Amino acid sequence: MKEIIIHEVGMRDGLQVEREVVPTETKIKWINELIETGVDIIQIGSFVHPVKVPTMADTDKLFMHFTQNGVKPENVILSGLVLNEKGLERGLTCGVEMFCMGVSASETHSKKNTGMTTKEATERIIAMAISAIKNGKKVQVSVQSAFGCGFEGFIPQERVLKIIEKYFSAGIKNISLADTAGMAFPAQVEEMIESIISMNSEVNITCHFHDTYGLGIANCYAAYNKGVRNFESAFAGLGGCPFTAKASGNVCTEDLLNLFQKMDLIKDVKLDKFILLAKECEKFFNRELPGKLYRIY
Repeated sequence: MKEIIIHEVGMRDGLQVEREVVPTETKIKWINELIETGVDIIQIGSFVHPVKVPTMADTDKLFMHFTQNGVKPENVILSGLVLNEKGLERGLTCGVEMFCMGVSASETHSKKNTGMTTKEATERIIAMAISAIKNGKKVQVSVQSAFGCGFEGFIPQERVLKIIEKYFSAGIKNISLADTAGMAFPAQVEEMIESIISMNSEVNITCHFHDTYGLGIANCYAAYNKGVRNFESAFAGLGGCPFTAKASGNVCTEDLLNLFQKMDLIKDVKLDKFILLAKECEKFFNRELPGKLYRIY
């Protein structure tokens, strides 16, 4: 098993909040460039209503391009985000390899994001996850707003653990902690991870941090020191949830790669190709992007 697994979410979480819709042809080009980096997992879209999130309207088309035309190499997994049963059905039809789905620990965020309460969403997501697993798919379930909420502020850890306990009861051990509002700080991250591992030592934890308060990389380092080996990040530091109070970019992939490569933990992902893609993305959007490393090359 690799020391670190990077799940690149820029094509989904990175682009979903943008006002300008990236043409499908450009997305295909960027995905091909991501594949060339050697990154482990690429999330290329979400199955949401095209009116609510127009930047994701071509997700089905993108998956069909890469899964039905024989253009995707075997050493990368293509993931997609689903919110409901219809999204799962669409994803199964067009060849999603790994389904990501989750529940917000914040009632306010849950209702704004999915139209459901946390309890309702948990029941539906678990049923969807089981269905996807029965269809032979990889599944990752998440707790969103796991470290705080832009609407509600502090989220008690017990609320997060209660959702995770229900995942464990359903036999699901691939869990993502999503810092949707970017409110996490290292000591909080360490305590959360310790608590989850104490509940089930076989858990496979992924961490998804946003950099709202500039602590994204520090939180990744704290998570690594507590045993986490799976991280979600976005090239150029793009992104943010459009259904939270203050959308802020993800941890930047090339910045995170720089950290882990200096620690001699990642050797087979091409940092230079990520930097080139970040520069290309900056030119497309015609503005400086949140990532740091690409600006000095």
